[in-house]
Amino acid sequence: MSTPHIRTSSPSRRALLAVLGATVVAAPFLTTQLAGAAPVTSDAGGLDDPAKKEIAMQLVSSAENSSLDWKAQYKYIEDIGDGRGYTAGIIGFCSGTGDMLDLVELYTARAPGNVLAPYLPALREVNGSDSHDGLDPDFPDAWARAAADPAFQQAQNDERDRVYFDPGVARGKADRVGTLGQFAYYDALVMHGNGSDRTGFPAIRERALGVARPPAQGGDEVTWLNAFLDARVWAMKQEEAHSDTSRVDTAQRVFLEQGNLNLDPPLHWKVYGQSFHIG
Repeated sequence: MSTPHIRTSSPSRRALLAVLGATVVAAPFLTTQLAGAAPVTSDAGGLDDPAKKEIAMQLVSSAENSSLDWKAQYKYIEDIGDGRGYTAGIIGFCSGTGDMLDLVELYTARAPGNVLAPYLPALREVNGSDSHDGLDPDFPDAWARAAADPAFQQAQNDERDRVYFDPGVARGKADRVGTLGQFAYYDALVMHGNGSDRTGFPAIRERALGVARPPAQGGDEVTWLNAFLDARVWAMKQEEAHSDTSRVDTAQRVFLEQGNLNLDPPLHWKVYGQSFHIG
């Protein structure tokens, strides 16, 4: 990602903005390991297993777009009023945060003359702002038309992996957390970015290190993931648009409480009060 940023991008979150004011308070969780307790770790495996990656895409889409059909989101685009300009595509690329610009540059390198290429100068100008200068009125239509191009779909997949998915999985494996932990990292990167701001992914992980240790440092995996999710909830609450933390509380935390460290289906969860099921 070109600039540090906090991710907010979804029809679900757009709907949430209309009813803000009710703050969801996460239940307290034990974040210290009992003396003498054997560290708990997940089985070998990872989120990059194709079946688990598909689950990850569906879980994120449930929060970002109120749907498990993540492939239907290639064409999605709108300004949800969060100060980041247009939000679009399968992971909520934003015109104001640099990742949309990176995506369109990649697409244009692969498919010169595509319908989005003429908007590159405008995307460079609006980067870092919520401006639509040079994009309106036709950019959303051009995005939707580009979304029918397999080359653009692949570019979205590749940028999602490069910027969010692969770093989350790599950091998770380095910390020796299993599939659920790797997903928790990936989802945090999607929303908060990997920048140096106080609510970015590195800061969230550092905050968790203040109370627990990952398995790679001899810690208990459940204790560590609870600490990480506590830190994630804190980061979410620093921005009004994230005051509903059900993305953690009634999804990731539920899987953790069930001991489902490998993210095995069947999975049942809620996001913003809406129920979802896999398997």
